Amino acid sequence: MGILGGSFLVVRGVAADGATGTRVPVSGSSQSAPKASPTPTGPTPEELAERERVKRVKALDSALKKYAATQPEFSVAVLDRKTGKTYAYRGDERYETASVVKVQILACLLLTAQDDDRKLTANEKALADKMIRFSDNASTTALFNLLGRASAIGACNKRLGLTQTKVNSAWGLTRTTVKDQVQLLSELADDKSELSEASRAYADKLMGSVAPDQDWGVPAAAKTGETATVKNGWLQRSTENNLWIINTVGRITGENVDVSIAVLSHTNPTMDGGIGVVQKVAKLTRTHLKY
Repeated sequence: MGILGGSFLVVRGVAADGATGTRVPVSGSSQSAPKASPTPTGPTPEELAERERVKRVKALDSALKKYAATQPEFSVAVLDRKTGKTYAYRGDERYETASVVKVQILACLLLTAQDDDRKLTANEKALADKMIRFSDNASTTALFNLLGRASAIGACNKRLGLTQTKVNSAWGLTRTTVKDQVQLLSELADDKSELSEASRAYADKLMGSVAPDQDWGVPAAAKTGETATVKNGWLQRSTENNLWIINTVGRITGENVDVSIAVLSHTNPTMDGGIGVVQKVAKLTRTHLKY
């Protein structure tokens, strides 16, 4: 017996294979076949990496805050060129540069020579060598004046993307931030920089061969087999009860690392104590950011 009801023809009886109650869809049925459930998707590798970075940043923030509670004032920034990420602690605080301004003067010297489509003269090279490798102040003053003093250095800084640095006519009292310092360091490493490959290589050579007694600061965070470049600054300030400005800027490179680091500090009771502070801070960034 066949009964037509709804959208199905129900046939009662015994089929050839012995089954009963077989339901056969009628053409034009309004009921569609069930859809497969979508396959669940998890976070992408990029999302997982960002979550991990957020955890590391929080851990570093906490560690630096704890350390800062018992130390002179400091700021730090790290630019990781492999990830393109910049970390900064008190990144917008301005500090007097002391001798780390010499990297700005070197960059301006190189830009000026490029603009004139020429190589550095023998005299310029001699002055730059003494300025960076030995932190010679007389050589720095000679280049500062040769280039056009504060206004000229400021114009070069603008071309290099430094937006928080104010050049002082007394060059060592130039004020800057750690964010601007890692920006400058990136310009000394980036293929897209206004500085040519030859200019960048020259700056790297000078900063990679500083006098042994000045090879402190950023290099303390380097591991065996890695290369570190550095320029440090130190100045005892009569306007701050003869306390010390201690600054360090540089780059660490290796098989799995390419970071630029800037640590600026002041009100250090002693030079050696200040060196200890900036080195400890640099090491903390490596411990927690895991670069």
